[in-house]
Amino acid sequence: MEWSDDAIVIAVRAHGETSVILDVLTRSHGRHAGLVRGGTSRKSKSALQPGNSVHLLWRARLNEHLGNFTAEPMTARAGHLIESRASLAGLNAFTSVVSASLPEREGHQSVYDASELLLDAMAAEDFAHWGPLYVRWELGLLDELGFGLDLSECAATGAVDELEYVSPKSGRAVSRAAAAPYKERLLPLPPFLLGSQNANPTPADIAAGLKLTAYFLLDRVLRPHGKEMPAARQRLEELSTRESE
Repeated sequence: MEWSDDAIVIAVRAHGETSVILDVLTRSHGRHAGLVRGGTSRKSKSALQPGNSVHLLWRARLNEHLGNFTAEPMTARAGHLIESRASLAGLNAFTSVVSASLPEREGHQSVYDASELLLDAMAAEDFAHWGPLYVRWELGLLDELGFGLDLSECAATGAVDELEYVSPKSGRAVSRAAAAPYKERLLPLPPFLLGSQNANPTPADIAAGLKLTAYFLLDRVLRPHGKEMPAARQRLEELSTRESE
């Protein structure tokens, strides 16, 4: 059996003296692992870095086997992603969340396409630019996994104005007026998630967005499978909090 696909490198681990096991997010085949023979060579190591995009050919005798990858480089971002503390934190958060939340061999093309855009932004822009995009990427991931938030109207009144909170139980927006009696129990909703009119989110908005998506990732996706929030994702949230102070 064989297939070819575009992929983003998520993780690489040594296997024997000269080979590696490559974990990738593919466009059409989801998160997938495979063996790369000679993956420790200088040429292969430079291409097989987390955050880079490659074109893969996968071969195996049976579909359930690990199989072998042949990888050709497409987009080299790793060098740019490790140049700053923020982009490295973003890359590590991204790869850890993908590994923890996406089931293996289950296609999620929209997640792949959004990931390409996110990583390109991380490699080219500062945190103020790609931070909001990261929050939207996690919102899209939740939606793709069946746990999307409804931010279109107030869960209590149906109002579409002054939406400032999200209910941790329903994942729906709540207006300022409806939230007043119990807002301490709700999650703040940063304005940039409500539309393009809020084009310049503040550091505090980004931090609030990361706390919002972290809550639902942990509550709906990770803990039901016995997992906790990856440490790398926690470090990104801590970084955003420091940026907002």
